[in-house]
Amino acid sequence: MYSRQEASQLRKNFWTSFGQYMRPIPGAGDVNVNWLNYKTGIKHLYFRMDADHNRAAIAIEFRHPDQVLRQNYFAKFQQLEKLFHQTTEENWQWQVQAKDEYGKEVSLIGTQLKDVNVFNVNDWPAIISFLKPRMLALDTFWTMVKDGFE
Repeated sequence: MYSRQEASQLRKNFWTSFGQYMRPIPGAGDVNVNWLNYKTGIKHLYFRMDADHNRAAIAIEFRHPDQVLRQNYFAKFQQLEKLFHQTTEENWQWQVQAKDEYGKEVSLIGTQLKDVNVFNVNDWPAIISFLKPRMLALDTFWTMVKDGFE
């Protein structure tokens, strides 16, 4: 078991390593991208990556406080589901209503890799191999459809 400080440092080391690994990779529009803090350009719309003691996850999160507007954004994505599937080459979970770690309502489209542990350095290659192609696919997808959300 790790102390809170050790766990925090391991998480920080992982995300620093991941960021350094992704830094030289250009975005779909041949622009530099901060992969760890991806800017969608749309308020309340985020691309999130997470890793903890039993999984790694990546998702598109809609965090608008107005439920109707949040659901409208989600509906726009649903209209693009076929293109999303073609771009990611996977089936992701689509949840119009979900709760975040703080109990706030969000809508999300995401996928996860189970049975990996960010606190185990030996699992880092598997986590990176999971997150990298999905983040690149999200970037490609977003480059194609962003104008329809502005």
